[in-house]
Amino acid sequence: MKQQLWLERIAFVCLFLFLISFAITITINFRPLYWFDVHYLNILEQTTVSQEVLHKNYGLLLDFLNNPFNQTLSLPDFPMSAAGAGHFYDVKKLFMLNYAVMFLTVIPSFWLKRRLRKQQQQWRLIRPFQWGMLIPVFFGFLMAIGFDRFFVTFHEIFFSNDDWLFDPRTDPIINVLPESFFMHCFILFFVLIELFFFAFYFWGKRSLKQSVR
Repeated sequence: MKQQLWLERIAFVCLFLFLISFAITITINFRPLYWFDVHYLNILEQTTVSQEVLHKNYGLLLDFLNNPFNQTLSLPDFPMSAAGAGHFYDVKKLFMLNYAVMFLTVIPSFWLKRRLRKQQQQWRLIRPFQWGMLIPVFFGFLMAIGFDRFFVTFHEIFFSNDDWLFDPRTDPIINVLPESFFMHCFILFFVLIELFFFAFYFWGKRSLKQSVR
């Protein structure tokens, strides 16, 4: 009985991790957001390349970050320093870590979902996801009061060096990846998390209402 309880607790953690990593996966691969920001943020004014060339290089960057077998970063229209390339290799490691978490937690997550539905205990999702929905609100508040500080802190936590401080003279890629674009990425991520958490909260609440009828 105690072993079963611990398995369920681990599965709950896995469900949260799966939803977070899934939201990250959608965000980092949602190219339409960048296409939108190219126009919205007037990114083309910060570079001499055409929109078509910019799209092509952005695609090459994402292909490098997403493909574990691609160990060579090559952006033909954007020269890059060793430090700049080193940062993208560090980012690639985070991409791979995110995918590993997502794949490792997907089976326990679906096991828990199936188990709760089979035992008609979806109501157990209400409290965890009710609290979980406060997470995006909290981080959204931190972003609202100062995204610059939030952005710097994020890099200080996830990177052990200062390679992310690009010099536009040696790494012109930074001119087409403005901070505002990353702010929009964070917003998309937190919106997705809020929607995912609310969906499970709503599922549990709806099941509870049906069971008391």
